[in-house]
Amino acid sequence: MKRILLTHASVVLADEVRDDLAVLIEGERIVAIDPETTTGALEMNLAGRLLMPGLIDLHCDALEKEVEPRPGVHFPLDFACAQADKRNAAAGITTVFHALSFANHELGVRNNAFAAEIARGIHDWQPHALIDNRVHARYEITDETAPPYLSGLLRDGLAHLISFMDHSPGQGQFRDVEAYRQYLAKTYKTDEAALDEILQRKAEAAQGALARMQVLADEARMHGVAIASHDDDSPTKVAAVKALGAVVSEFPINLETAQAARSAGLATLFGAPNILRGKSQSGNMRALDAVLAGVADCLCGDYSPAALLPSVMRLPELAGITLPQAVTLVTCNPARAAGLLDRGEIAVGKRADLIAVKQMGGLPQAERVWSGGKPALTAHFDHA
Repeated sequence: MKRILLTHASVVLADEVRDDLAVLIEGERIVAIDPETTTGALEMNLAGRLLMPGLIDLHCDALEKEVEPRPGVHFPLDFACAQADKRNAAAGITTVFHALSFANHELGVRNNAFAAEIARGIHDWQPHALIDNRVHARYEITDETAPPYLSGLLRDGLAHLISFMDHSPGQGQFRDVEAYRQYLAKTYKTDEAALDEILQRKAEAAQGALARMQVLADEARMHGVAIASHDDDSPTKVAAVKALGAVVSEFPINLETAQAARSAGLATLFGAPNILRGKSQSGNMRALDAVLAGVADCLCGDYSPAALLPSVMRLPELAGITLPQAVTLVTCNPARAAGLLDRGEIAVGKRADLIAVKQMGGLPQAERVWSGGKPALTAHFDHA
């Protein structure tokens, strides 16, 4: 097997940054840190670079925009998956869970049949991919037609994370009907009559939602797929999803709920774009405030995968935490939450998912990326 020796980098380990450290890769694994013997290894000098574990993004819906960049305008799935794959590699992400919404009452790519087709498209593209592309199936629980599609994906091994979301007005992300109407109108550019129909159908379909969630949760556990809950808004909601087997609380909307989620053993997840922008797009709890309060376990790309790396690099200054603590939010913690125990840190025996980061004009850039020991990206930045 091919052996690669990465030398002279500042290496981000689990609890410290070590300067001028060597990392030996053999095949798809890290086989030694500062090895005594490097016979037959191809040396790569990373002086002036920061070597980090590859980023792991549990929730990113940017692929939906690659498929449908404008309402009703669709690209072929292989083309869209290839573009998303390259964008993620360029962002330093080596494992991505593409968030696909199964919400048939909504429009465009959030149609069940189309979402399932995209999930299969991700699977079909993976043999050609630069990084590890997975599917995060987001189930809108007021949709009574989605479970058969989700059951099929779980059965076929094509869904790797499932989350329960409820965008009904009056709770969660949308606290009133008008806020939800504005979201739908802005996102889907639809008329008032269509909005009225969506809201009415949502209210009717809410009956039986818990039973549908229970069936899907049982199937997910049977297939070893992690379960998440979306926009939890109270400790009561956390307790309910915990009873279903959820292990991740995505975007808890306030401090009390985030604290309840962590107390219940759920990993909390917040959006990295929120760090860069300094606020939540929906007016809920800021990701930075969650980090400052010690209730953030993971960050995700949400709608902008490129936001992950610069957000992490800013956190030591913004939140007064160490760089390894910041990096854990996008590597080890999401890996554990998803049950991917083979990756997420630079340690012997782990998958060689690595990124070499260079500062360019004050902005961190992934200059080199390895996924499972294979080069996924080499960017030729100005080294002067």
